[in-house]
Amino acid sequence: MVPALKFLLLLTLHLLWDVKSSRVHLNNNGYEGVVIAINPSVPEDERLIQSIKEMVTQASTYLFEATKRRFYFRNVSILVPMTWKSKSKYLTPKQESYDQADVIVAEPHLRYGDDPYTLQYGQCGDRGQYIHFTPNFLLTDNLSIYGPRGRVFVHEWAHLRWGVFDEYNTDRPFYMSTKNMIEATRCSTGITGVNVVHKCQGGSCITRKCQRDSKTGLHEPKCTFIPNKSQTARNSIMFMQSLDSVVEFCTKETHNTEAPNLQNKMCNRRSTWDIVKKSADFQNASPMIGTEAPPAPTFSLLRPKQRVVCLVLDKSGSMSAGDPITRLTKMNQAAELYLLQIIEKESLVGMVTFDSTAKIQNNLTRMTGDGSYLEIIATLPQQAGGGTSICNGLREGFQAITSSNQTTSGSEIILLTDGEDDKIRSCFEQVRNSGAIIHTIALGPSAAQELETLSSMTGGFRFYAAEEDINGLVDAFSGISSRSGNIAQQALQLESKALNITGKKWINGTVQVDSTIGNDTFFVVTWTVQKPEIILQDPNGKKYTTSDFKNDILNIHSARLQIPGIAETGTWTYSLFNKDANSQLLTVTVTTRARSPTTLPVIVTAHMSQNTAQYPSLMIVYARVSQGFLPVLGANVTAVIEAEGGHQVSLELWDNGAGADTLKNDGVYSRYFTEYHGNGRYSLKVSAQARKNITKLNLKQQNKALYVPGYLENDQLKLNPPRPEVPEETAEATTENFNRVTSGGSFTVSGAPPDGNHALVFPPSKVTDLEAVFIGDHIHLTWTAPGRILDTGKAHRYIIRMSQHPLDLQEDSNNATFMNTSDLIPKEAGSKETFEFRPESFKIGNGTKVYIVIQANSDAGLTSDVSNIAQAVKFIPPEEPSFPDLSVKVSTPSSIIFLFIAILFIF
Repeated sequence: MVPALKFLLLLTLHLLWDVKSSRVHLNNNGYEGVVIAINPSVPEDERLIQSIKEMVTQASTYLFEATKRRFYFRNVSILVPMTWKSKSKYLTPKQESYDQADVIVAEPHLRYGDDPYTLQYGQCGDRGQYIHFTPNFLLTDNLSIYGPRGRVFVHEWAHLRWGVFDEYNTDRPFYMSTKNMIEATRCSTGITGVNVVHKCQGGSCITRKCQRDSKTGLHEPKCTFIPNKSQTARNSIMFMQSLDSVVEFCTKETHNTEAPNLQNKMCNRRSTWDIVKKSADFQNASPMIGTEAPPAPTFSLLRPKQRVVCLVLDKSGSMSAGDPITRLTKMNQAAELYLLQIIEKESLVGMVTFDSTAKIQNNLTRMTGDGSYLEIIATLPQQAGGGTSICNGLREGFQAITSSNQTTSGSEIILLTDGEDDKIRSCFEQVRNSGAIIHTIALGPSAAQELETLSSMTGGFRFYAAEEDINGLVDAFSGISSRSGNIAQQALQLESKALNITGKKWINGTVQVDSTIGNDTFFVVTWTVQKPEIILQDPNGKKYTTSDFKNDILNIHSARLQIPGIAETGTWTYSLFNKDANSQLLTVTVTTRARSPTTLPVIVTAHMSQNTAQYPSLMIVYARVSQGFLPVLGANVTAVIEAEGGHQVSLELWDNGAGADTLKNDGVYSRYFTEYHGNGRYSLKVSAQARKNITKLNLKQQNKALYVPGYLENDQLKLNPPRPEVPEETAEATTENFNRVTSGGSFTVSGAPPDGNHALVFPPSKVTDLEAVFIGDHIHLTWTAPGRILDTGKAHRYIIRMSQHPLDLQEDSNNATFMNTSDLIPKEAGSKETFEFRPESFKIGNGTKVYIVIQANSDAGLTSDVSNIAQAVKFIPPEEPSFPDLSVKVSTPSSIIFLFIAILFIF
């Protein structure tokens, strides 16, 4: 077969398995494989299971109606944690796990409320990460606040499954319409209500009409929209699903393109139903004719077993390659680190080695102490030889599990290989039927190209370690931690550094240990020629030297020190001296765990937007930095991407709400990746460090469900209790200094040129945060600079157009006026840009509205997409009138205070 055609077929196979690896799939209009997982910290409560069942059953009928009889929930698995008592009705999971669940049930984002939300940071149409419900939301009566729980689930499911966004905006609750009317941010505009300020003081409350803000011309900051309880509008679910009449998504005909909401920003003013219709689900499902209601969902109750892991390690002849350190030695270094530092205590671990045949080296052993770890480490392979049969290795791995009276279902296999194997497909069916989770590690450029299919079909992780990356295998093994949701069990990597030290020279470094971690802390040093002299000093000045670092028992060029008890908080300093006369590579790896079971540490997770890319498709790097469910802001986050040929690209990731980043200050750091250097596998590694006096915890939850303040019913204002809010002065909390390193797995590229020159392929990225405001008779613009290539480098020039009619800009009409930008020199991508001009083509008066868009050109002649549409309104405040109280009855004395910032800005 022609090599290029063979690669394309393999890529197609990867793509197919990527789709199938998602547990959620459609079967005759019904969603199957939905997993709802309860966090281990949630106390056992059977009522949660019943509430989940009722919510999903209710949601299924509502979803069926909302999608015009296309979708419903056919079967759902509810995964209870191991901390709950074992019962006969609980089945053993296969590949279902907490960290892969579609819905999680966990304690709230903070003590400030139980708002349901979806972790969603991809582009328009991209699937979200998970839905988060709290136990309190599921167990208490929230009907008046959110509406029926089933309706809330459908709202969040649309975020998760179809990548649509909210049609409200609590930060910009009002805007000025093209008809010179102040409108509530909503979809559709057919939803009616009143705009009021409700204040309580000293036991008495008043409700009055909203006044205009003297600066913006919109309603004052504490004004809020109260909907009428009785409505005729049928949409939209992504605005206020709690209204009885709302049973549809906004369509092209009913969509409010003017509203300054995230749906308009992210989806270019397209309606939510338009996005749903473009989804793969919609394309593969026709309406169910003649069916008034869908079948009721079925439920499976699952409870995980003790973690079972079997290492399946390649010792074929090609593993002897490498100078001065062989692949076999690197593998043994990484496997030893995994067994001693990463795998959770009480786990069951076995090991199989393979070449053309396979052998069980260890049946499952419970990891309880040094003896159990050393028993497995002692059987790591010392010699390489023979061919490569991956399937033989996997079959023996299954045998090692079952012969120890465990089932393969839900067990994990870590498969590492560097060799080609043209018979790997022969065991795909057996792997699929086993129910096991296969994590794959490809070492070097020749590992079987179908390897990742095993991960994709079983929901496992996939890693790639380049030949040149001396610490690549350590990083890969460090990334295979517990999937139970118990963060306290997970090993965290604080440092992973390779150092090329000249002969007879010292090198120094530091590692931050913050107060959330310090348990089970290891410092590991490896070398390629001769063991260095080591000095390690803790924050209190206590020193550890070379003699404190224990050598491995297999002579694999590594030494480690386990810090007794809890590692001291603060800066640890290490110094390494290369005693050899020649240069050598040294590595430093530091791992730890949470300080206590109740302490939530800062964690970093990373991944690419997709596992496979056909050039020139866009790829985005994502890294989420969080403490519990709280976003960590202002961190220094860097991604290193390495291609098969050894070419490395370093990218600073941004949480600025521009370019590839969806939301500013949500703790998700993003960047476009465009520097492809040929085809094959690429690895992703991310590091995050706190920046002194800058890095903070964001205590305000973003992207949350709409908390309905109340309703107007029969001329009576019925208010809900005020939403618990984070006080403005405590909305952010400082963090300590921290270091974290994590592997983001691997991805595969095809069709890419080898030289990395992409200036003629990728234009500057779209500006998504353009803002405009009148200052006197001038309009002041601000935005974040795009780059020459998406969000990298500098654009060549800007094109700015304005009009008094937004349709002129949406339809790229010649009626728009081009501004003179010859003196506007673009800055480096990510910089803040400003521009000021005076409109000359029309008279400026009170109420004048101007709409502006911007585009960027590269020096290669490529032009970005049109930006969001910014609106500037000239407002001259009138003399202050008096406003009487509204003649409506208020059914509760509770005070509702909403802090809204009304900025003249639409998307």
